[in-house]
Amino acid sequence: MQGIEPLIYGLGLAGAAVNAASGVLEAGRKPFDLFGMVVVALAAALGGGSLRDMLLDRTVFWIADQAYLITALVAGVVTFLLARRVRLPAQLFLLPDAIGLSLFTVVGTSVALAHGAPWLVASLMGVVTGVFGGILRDVLCNEAPVVFGGTLYGSAAWLGALVLIALPEAGVGHDVAALAAGGVICTIRLLSIRFKWHLPIYSVRR
Repeated sequence: MQGIEPLIYGLGLAGAAVNAASGVLEAGRKPFDLFGMVVVALAAALGGGSLRDMLLDRTVFWIADQAYLITALVAGVVTFLLARRVRLPAQLFLLPDAIGLSLFTVVGTSVALAHGAPWLVASLMGVVTGVFGGILRDVLCNEAPVVFGGTLYGSAAWLGALVLIALPEAGVGHDVAALAAGGVICTIRLLSIRFKWHLPIYSVRR
């Protein structure tokens, strides 16, 4: 995409690949055929960025640059073929999902900032980019979206987006800030899975 630094562009391609893989790994628990797997993979990989670009009134990223679409397709098919040959743990999708969350949140925040969005809007665009593909993946797999409950997910993405916005204000280079923010998101997400960290859950008093 024009105007996006090479690091952010690379992170976007990596995010498309790992989110597509997470989509296939979660869909693998359902009796989906190859076409169904590809649909879930593309929804997971491209959904968040598509919503972000529509909200920002930009050309949707994978239409402007087919590399994202090709990357997601290849990663989805390769993961599908690999999963048919190797027995994989049922919860393995959580690892690429955490990596994809961190990568896409950083990319989404950076894109929004480059587009001239205010810092709060940019941080929320980062969260949208990070989580919406996972929401689509979970809905297509008939699962409750991970972001709506359980361990830290959207909150980890939002914290990382704010870190990405704050560090350059303190004189840190954008590339370093992007790597730091991605590390914060991925670390918090994986630790929350390990130690069952979660936000308060709503329940009706009886």
